[in-house]
Amino acid sequence: MQGLLDAVLAVSRELELPVVLRQIVSASMHLVNARYGALTVFKENRAGLEEFIPLGLSEQQRHDLAGVNPPRGSGLLGHMIDQHVPLRVDDVPHHPDAAGFPAGHPGMRTLLGVAIGVHGRTYGNLYLSDRRDGKPFDEQDAAVVLALAGAAGIAIENARLYQQVRASAEHFQRLLLPTLPDLAPFTAAAEYRAATAPGHHLGGDWYDALLLPDGSCAAIIGDVVGHDLTAAASMAQIRNMLRALLYDLRTPPSLVLDRLDETLHAITEAPVTTACLARIEPAGDGWRLHWSTAGHLPPLAIGADGRTRYLQAEPGVPLGVDARLPRPDHIHPLAPGDTVLLFTDGLVEHPGRPLETGLRTLAATAAAHAGLPLDALCGTLADHHPSDGHDDVALLAVRTPSTGPGAHRNR
Repeated sequence: MQGLLDAVLAVSRELELPVVLRQIVSASMHLVNARYGALTVFKENRAGLEEFIPLGLSEQQRHDLAGVNPPRGSGLLGHMIDQHVPLRVDDVPHHPDAAGFPAGHPGMRTLLGVAIGVHGRTYGNLYLSDRRDGKPFDEQDAAVVLALAGAAGIAIENARLYQQVRASAEHFQRLLLPTLPDLAPFTAAAEYRAATAPGHHLGGDWYDALLLPDGSCAAIIGDVVGHDLTAAASMAQIRNMLRALLYDLRTPPSLVLDRLDETLHAITEAPVTTACLARIEPAGDGWRLHWSTAGHLPPLAIGADGRTRYLQAEPGVPLGVDARLPRPDHIHPLAPGDTVLLFTDGLVEHPGRPLETGLRTLAATAAAHAGLPLDALCGTLADHHPSDGHDDVALLAVRTPSTGPGAHRNR
């Protein structure tokens, strides 16, 4: 009974469906000391299998079965699916309903199978084979696995509901983020990834970019504190407010952030927010980055030659802390073809490593892929991020034209 309780707790504490499914098989094998175990999970409409998880096979056995289709539910397995009752077989090869095994499949003598479901709905079937002591499965084995199957059905249902909620939350978050406009002569790309930690799929990370009437390109990255609907709603409100201020003021980035902070204090109860606001402006025969931060991580400049440099400078205080404190402006020259990367801390933070380690890893990855088109670069940086996935990730890359401002001014 203690083993059953431990197994139920192990299965029930997980929310990620692949983890839940493997945990069910592993816990069942442990309970009855089975050598092999497998779980089949039906698709939503039961039109075939969605998952087939076998455990207990050696590496050689897995290699021998590579390319073999999962069971289709004929023979003994089909009998259990049709009858919806536990199945115990003491001599599988000689059972009248046995359909045989594919080439490379390990020989199996005994079988214990139960359906997994809840609320009258069957999600799949659990199969166990060959007790390690060589004895056939008995009634006690069937009873304990059947009890676990009830908890497993609830765990699978919860995991699927969790997947649906996570997908809906991520879709909602993406609806709040902008589609980047045509920024010609600049090019830009952005990427957003939801957090993988349970309860963190809504967040306050955002990006934005727009071409201003004076010909400069504004780029923004921000992160509202929190992982809930309040953070997501505040993010949308702040982003839209900042867009309006950019068009209205077109002053140095620090003053735009200051005015945004004053407005937030006056008319909202938005949470603390970090942000970086940058303008890529003409400067003689080249370009320059003119930026200010509100407690945010520094931009990463990526040269066309692959050289990278974090633009470390005095940061301002985050939005929502004290609107009376001014924020400094900073300027850095850019050559044609240079890329400016803005990102949120979810891309680089890992609780087990210093932040500097994540920043170095990001810079090295960016340098190695500097020649990629911007959408591919952003996707690569998001795929190979050094963080642990506990926070959502937003990144925005803007690339200067391959020629100086004069060529575009004359068009």
